[in-house]
Amino acid sequence: MSLQQHEKNTDFVWRDTQGPFRIITESQADTWNQDGGFLLEQVIPQSTLDELIADIDPMEARTNEFLRTVKDKRQFIARADEITFALHVVKRSKVARQFAKSELFADLCFDLLGPDCRLYWDQAVYKKPHCLEEFPWHQDNGYNFVAPQDYLTCWVPLVDTTVENGCAWIMPGVHRQGTLSHWHTDLGYECLTDTSGAKPIEAKAGDVVVFSSLTPHRTGPNHTEGERKSYILQYAHNPSVLLAKEGDDSTPQDDPDRQFTVLQAGQYV
Repeated sequence: MSLQQHEKNTDFVWRDTQGPFRIITESQADTWNQDGGFLLEQVIPQSTLDELIADIDPMEARTNEFLRTVKDKRQFIARADEITFALHVVKRSKVARQFAKSELFADLCFDLLGPDCRLYWDQAVYKKPHCLEEFPWHQDNGYNFVAPQDYLTCWVPLVDTTVENGCAWIMPGVHRQGTLSHWHTDLGYECLTDTSGAKPIEAKAGDVVVFSSLTPHRTGPNHTEGERKSYILQYAHNPSVLLAKEGDDSTPQDDPDRQFTVLQAGQYV
């Protein structure tokens, strides 16, 4: 698939991950290299999810209430009573902070990125019952261009996610081209028009959907009566920088309150 490259994507070369691995299998590594993502099954106990939900639900409720007060009940890609984004949960929840620093994610970082990694971004994304809009096809690095481009997204379903309630879909193979050019839509940035070959990844609570920041993905509408709840953790190489949309300025991604180190020289931090 030939697609238009992002203007800052001038010299990207995908690096296949190779063992030995701490947590993933050779089969999952092959799927990562070829498709750009895979499902890691039943690695989070329900008790941990319950603690996360107990902390995140009130944050999300406040976010939704705020959105109800703004013009058109929306702010950028968030829309009241449809889709909400509770940002930087690790700054407000000790449970989330410990979860983000756990060996599970540090080991994924080691296997898929390398020995030096830090948290780059975290957010809870709730899709409300009968939210009939998709979240469009995009790469995470298409929203804000981070270098190195290939960071890691861990999409944690807090409830079972299906095609019916808005699970994640990925477009296999495109990640190997690096960051694509994106355009703005009313629902968010978008990077694909041809979506043939896309794969849904239905996931149960306790699973993790693991994919690259360069893997185009989307989530579908929620046609159910229930709330589709997810918590997203993203990990970048250490060091990493955020490049300005215009010009050559860059900002180190090392805020100690929310971008803390999880792996240093292969050791847990």
